[in-house]
Amino acid sequence: MKKNQIVINALLLVILLVGGVFIAGCTATQPAPTITNVVTSPPTVVASEKPKLLIATTTSLYDTGLLNYLETKYESQNNVDLQITSQGTGKAIEIAKKGDADVLLVHSPSQELAFVKDGFGINRRSFASNYFMIVGPANDPAGIMNMTPENAFTTLLIKGTNKTAGVFFVSRGDASGTHTAEQKIWSNAKFNYTMNVEKSGTWYIEAGKGMGETLQLASEKGAYTFTDEGTYLSYKSNLKISPIITKGSSLLNIYSIMTVYNDKQPVEKIQMANNFINFLISQQTQADIGSFGVDKYGKALFTPMSISVPTATAGYVGDYSTPATDLKPPAAVSNTAAPK
Repeated sequence: MKKNQIVINALLLVILLVGGVFIAGCTATQPAPTITNVVTSPPTVVASEKPKLLIATTTSLYDTGLLNYLETKYESQNNVDLQITSQGTGKAIEIAKKGDADVLLVHSPSQELAFVKDGFGINRRSFASNYFMIVGPANDPAGIMNMTPENAFTTLLIKGTNKTAGVFFVSRGDASGTHTAEQKIWSNAKFNYTMNVEKSGTWYIEAGKGMGETLQLASEKGAYTFTDEGTYLSYKSNLKISPIITKGSSLLNIYSIMTVYNDKQPVEKIQMANNFINFLISQQTQADIGSFGVDKYGKALFTPMSISVPTATAGYVGDYSTPATDLKPPAAVSNTAAPK
């Protein structure tokens, strides 16, 4: 009996072993199926960013629309992204001195010459001019029509401090090129600006704003103000003030551009800045400046140097025909600025 049981157990073991091998064969890993026609997206190609050229400029060039007009033309011809910041000339110069601009484009010759002399700028080129003007209420309550700018300012001061009805003056009051030109006329008229004018009464209002906003404020108050012709013409349709004084040698307004220099400025940026200067004084761009505004205002807002070079104080009109090529100041002057 025991012998038979042993035989039976052996047979059962053999059956189990054979069955296990069979099951294992049925469940063995099969080769992965071949996948065809898989569509994959092409790798994303990131376009290289255009190099930036930082321009610090005055509000009058921005408010008139001239810089936007020229920016479009320049960028269509060059692989450069112009980054424009618009401030009064004084603030624009501060930005440039700190190394936060590659190009300085303003209209205050005395400040520009000092900027270059101190080694902060190279390749100064004058590219356009227009004139300042005194604008105010059409009925001219101060009675300054057709006076020289100096006599007009003297009359405004006298009548303003005497509280003559309707006599108010809005100044830029922001150390801009326009504000500097205004102060120059006060000086020509033998007044100390800080002592005799700036705090002389409520008739004299310091806006501390750009030219467009200053014109709007003067219009709202029915006051006089000192403005460049181009910005006045571009805002004229929304103003209630008119040109009162438009002639006089002290009203000349010259626009110049220069490359910013400091010991952290890469030579590539200096070359880019030089290229933009050469674009501004090129024959084609000078022609574009000479026609800018004619279709809308009936006259150009700026006179390019290619049409007329104004007579001015020695040095005030910079070179306007020689290409900008200098990469550093003629004299070894080192100006430190934080790297951009």
